[in-house]
Amino acid sequence: MSIPEFAETPGSQQSAPAAHSQTLSRGIRVLEILADRTEPMSIVELAAALDVHRSIAYRILRTLEDHGLVVRDPAGLVRLGARLAALARGVSRDLQAAARPVLTRIANELGMTAFVAVLDQGEIFTLVSIEPRQAHATVAQQPGTRHPLHMGAPGIAIQSGLSATQWAALGHPATRRSEAGEVAALGYASSHNEVIDGLSSIAVPLLVPGEPPASLAVVYISSLHSPTDIGAVLTSSARTIVAELG
Repeated sequence: MSIPEFAETPGSQQSAPAAHSQTLSRGIRVLEILADRTEPMSIVELAAALDVHRSIAYRILRTLEDHGLVVRDPAGLVRLGARLAALARGVSRDLQAAARPVLTRIANELGMTAFVAVLDQGEIFTLVSIEPRQAHATVAQQPGTRHPLHMGAPGIAIQSGLSATQWAALGHPATRRSEAGEVAALGYASSHNEVIDGLSSIAVPLLVPGEPPASLAVVYISSLHSPTDIGAVLTSSARTIVAELG
């Protein structure tokens, strides 16, 4: 049964907001949970994460599966489906198109995964990423993954580009990282063992008019390149993306 967007009371032209859809909210939450995980999940695990009975989780998954947003492997484990990636291509389409060739060049030049992260609902959201063609060990940074704004080089770089008004509008409980104030002098933000143990990241602000605050970043296990050299490559590359969209 569908829920009308507005419901009128008898004898009145006043309208009330539609009721909150718990089922839709749970379906979206499933997608968020799967996006945050690097491995597929069982229905039992998803039900526990949602705090619902397994039968309810199963019905939600069946609906998402019918739309290609999730898929199940032969063992019954659930992961995000290809249809979700197709939908995501429409998000900041121009920024993704401009960034892809630049990310490809960065990834292959530095031998590490390059990506664009954007500020979304107070979190860092990976918009698009490219892994190097030839590398002994690479790090997967899947589009759609999220992490807190106060963690990692991409978040620090984004914080450095926010005005006092923008920061206050976020209503963020944590204070701005002190490292954000050093980005302008250093030319880049860096982090190690913050989002994922054992990984390092370098990032620079990517400020494109009409797009949400973003950063251009790389993530890696180890590198022969110095942070300064990596930062210089990212800074030049960010300028290229901004010029392409200007």
